[in-house]
Amino acid sequence: MSPPGEGVTDATGADAAAEADQRPRKRPFVIVTGLSGGGKAAVRNALEDLGYETVDNPPLAILPSLVSDGSGPIAVGIDTRTRGFEPEAALAAVEALRAQPGIAVRLVYVTADETVLQRRYTETRRRHPLAPGGPLGTRVVDGIARESALLAPLREAADVVIDTSELPLHAMRRRVELEFRPDGAPGLAIQVQSFAFPRGVPREADLVFDLRFLRNPHYDPVLRPLTGHDPAVAAHVRSDPDFAGFWTNLTRLLDPLLPRYEAEGKKYLTIAMGCTGGRHRSVFAAELLAAHLRAQGWRADSAHRELTPGHDIDPPSAAPIVAASLSGPPPSGAPGPHASMPSVSSPPPMSTGAGRP
Repeated sequence: MSPPGEGVTDATGADAAAEADQRPRKRPFVIVTGLSGGGKAAVRNALEDLGYETVDNPPLAILPSLVSDGSGPIAVGIDTRTRGFEPEAALAAVEALRAQPGIAVRLVYVTADETVLQRRYTETRRRHPLAPGGPLGTRVVDGIARESALLAPLREAADVVIDTSELPLHAMRRRVELEFRPDGAPGLAIQVQSFAFPRGVPREADLVFDLRFLRNPHYDPVLRPLTGHDPAVAAHVRSDPDFAGFWTNLTRLLDPLLPRYEAEGKKYLTIAMGCTGGRHRSVFAAELLAAHLRAQGWRADSAHRELTPGHDIDPPSAAPIVAASLSGPPPSGAPGPHASMPSVSSPPPMSTGAGRP
């Protein structure tokens, strides 16, 4: 007998969740303000990478018109450089935007310690906007103090305060992504690309895996005219005694690695899978890996350089392996890495025309 409550669905909660999903989503509207040198530009850049349309220092009077123009998320920077800036007027503009039913307004205040701001201004040799010379003087520390006092009402009203004093850039970007990532915003985009080693490793490759240790379908007359898209080629590659170990170790490597790449702020990752002709083993493995990554929730697609028009080649002689496989030593009695391929004494010349398909 099941424990009380097991297997029972809360219909009321499910109905409420369904109703919430059907409500029209509000347009994200992020207002970025804060101290000069604090990192406002970096925050806006991170928002732009999340798909926000960004506008820096528009006059406060035109903020309502930005709402009516377009439908995607928007981020606006306002600070003491804004024409006619007054903190009371800025707060009034924020409250007017909050009153509009179709948008979700969030005010972000970016700051840093005084000593950190002074160091940043010393390193960049830029003038502080509130210490430009003349009656206001040129001391950065005075400009920081004036700006802090002027922006105090905005800091008090902020929904989010980001202190960048000891926050590395990648950590700041990660926080922005966690706080403001809109539904459907792009994350790490992964392309798995197959290629032929004699044509050169793709220039955009971040990770390269060499599949030439697997038995080559090219030497089977029935499989030679096919590609890695064909089931017969897939079966041939899977039947290699070293493929299962390679695949297990490959996914064990990538599955924990990719979240770390994303956490560091990486937006694009190209995984290159190479073999001799770029038509059989690498194509099958690239498709298999792309499907695996999609099943894990990643945005992943595949591309096949040697199968694109203009890249048809006759599979050349095998080149020496330039990267160790992940499969470990072959089991006793299994064919060696190049049992099905002729050996050569030196690698064939590489083409200089290798690139993104």
